[in-house]
Amino acid sequence: MDHPKAADTRPKTMEVEPGEYWWCACGLSDHQPYCDGSHKGTGFGPTRFVVEETKTVSFCMCKQSKNQPFCDGSHAGIH
Repeated sequence: MDHPKAADTRPKTMEVEPGEYWWCACGLSDHQPYCDGSHKGTGFGPTRFVVEETKTVSFCMCKQSKNQPFCDGSHAGIH
């Protein structure tokens, strides 16, 4: 697998609680935007991130963001 699979062409905005999370970088997880281990054997791995306080975030679902795991608008260039 050379490139991650886009799980969606729009970000997923949601509220997250304090804690440690693993964002799916391969696009194969059935539990988007979080990793479920589907990346095994693809050469991709999840991105760890820590949330210090409850907040609303927009997760990258196209898997092309330069600010992973968060959306940076890269999905606008996907056709």
